[in-house]
Amino acid sequence: MISEPEGSVREYVGFIRIAGQPEIQLRLMASSSGEARAMVIEQYGEGHVISVWNEEDASRPR
Repeated sequence: MISEPEGSVREYVGFIRIAGQPEIQLRLMASSSGEARAMVIEQYGEGHVISVWNEEDASRPR
């Protein structure tokens, strides 16, 4: 696993689905997927379907 320098930020993309509203596409800068998710929850609140990922991580073999 490749570790990122502490404090570095990467681009995360994704979406949030809020009942009764169109899906919202996301693009944000964060140091981890957990931080990116926390930022979305802070802005839109809890209880919604949220998916965020880093494109580089998503394309790596598992």
